[in-house]
Amino acid sequence: MQDDYNNKPEVPQAGEQAFPPVKLEEPIKEKMNIFQGHLAIEMILLIGLAVLYVLFFTSKKTAEPDISLAYQKSGSKSVRVVFINIDSLNNQYVFVKKLKTELEATGKRLESEILSEQAAFEKEATNFQKQAAANAIPEDKAKIMYEALMQKQQALADKKERYTQQVAEKEQAMHLTLLDTVTNFLKRYNRAYKFDYILGYANAGQILLASDTLDITADVVKELNKEYKEKGK
Repeated sequence: MQDDYNNKPEVPQAGEQAFPPVKLEEPIKEKMNIFQGHLAIEMILLIGLAVLYVLFFTSKKTAEPDISLAYQKSGSKSVRVVFINIDSLNNQYVFVKKLKTELEATGKRLESEILSEQAAFEKEATNFQKQAAANAIPEDKAKIMYEALMQKQQALADKKERYTQQVAEKEQAMHLTLLDTVTNFLKRYNRAYKFDYILGYANAGQILLASDTLDITADVVKELNKEYKEKGK
């Protein structure tokens, strides 16, 4: 991330008439998109899986997906395959909503701190420029004030970079926690059904077509939320 903070103006030499203007930061909200983002969690459970089974079934009647039907359909061939809709899981799993809320709260808190310090710096820099332009302060004192402003500017840039990294690391940690939670649950869940593969389906994902009769998302989300609520008691 390139920032105006890194372009430190040269301190004027003795005899020069004016100090280079202090470059004020562009609107902070334009550069803090990392704090406004939502938790982007894509739990593709089996990446790089070779296509062993063509998921294509036809039916004359349209029926709501059912876990028992998914089990029967998946067992009609030598390889039993079902899938979970990742988009639906992210929208309906209570734990995901909790993680998103925590991440957004952290982003807003850090952004608020940066905005406050940015506003204070801009006010101080503007006041200095006015005084320097009016020759209201001695040259030696002006040099000291100018250097102090440059140090504050760099410190603010460093803090913003550090906070951005902090949010990114928190997001990654949440992603790993969620992935671990769902994977461990599916291991327990599959003891009863013994599916060969439980795939992760998402829009624009690696699986281009999947029959709704193999969708176990509703049942998985129900059980995940049940476990989450029980742990929270």
